[in-house]
Amino acid sequence: MEEAIKKRYDRLAEESCCLSCGSAIQFSNPLPAEVCIDFGCGRGTDVVRLAEKVGNRGFVYGIDATPGMIKKGRSFAEKLGIGNVEFILSDLEEIPLPDNIADLIISNCVLNHVHNKYNVWKEIFRLLKTGGRFVISDIYSLEPVPEEYNSDPVAIAECWAGAVTRDQYFATVKDAGFFKVDILEESVPYRKGQIEVSSFTISSVKEYK
Repeated sequence: MEEAIKKRYDRLAEESCCLSCGSAIQFSNPLPAEVCIDFGCGRGTDVVRLAEKVGNRGFVYGIDATPGMIKKGRSFAEKLGIGNVEFILSDLEEIPLPDNIADLIISNCVLNHVHNKYNVWKEIFRLLKTGGRFVISDIYSLEPVPEEYNSDPVAIAECWAGAVTRDQYFATVKDAGFFKVDILEESVPYRKGQIEVSSFTISSVKEYK
């Protein structure tokens, strides 16, 4: 993740604004004793909610690339006495966790920030157990983002310039190994920055071989 993006989210760790664009947590349906991972966990709100659902026999990892968010998440969980969680400072393209560890992976409006989206989706596939599932909320652009913006870290940090088109998004998910993807919700297009985008929440299962 670009340094400009990390710096922006470090600042936001101390603010009260909403950082999400969808409802991944509402659709996630975590079960008791499951292992879950939140990609781009922010202040840890969804990590704690998942931890309460999976119970003491389950576990939740919160992954974020910004030290401020990780610090905030750890403090939040400690304050609430939540012990079945771990917050890991890491880029999303190479996470220091073993293969086939997770029953459920969620993410809320984070993957559009990442430069190499294919690598992130391969990490999601690698980390999921066979039969495990993801629930991801994100945005896509209605048209390709103009070149002068799609490499601008400030514009990407504003949650729009890193977006790809809907067709490109699904092609990347499929190339990573997920062949049947369900759309759980999808917004009408809206203006964001210099482009039009839509928000959506998608889900898929890592199929048995």
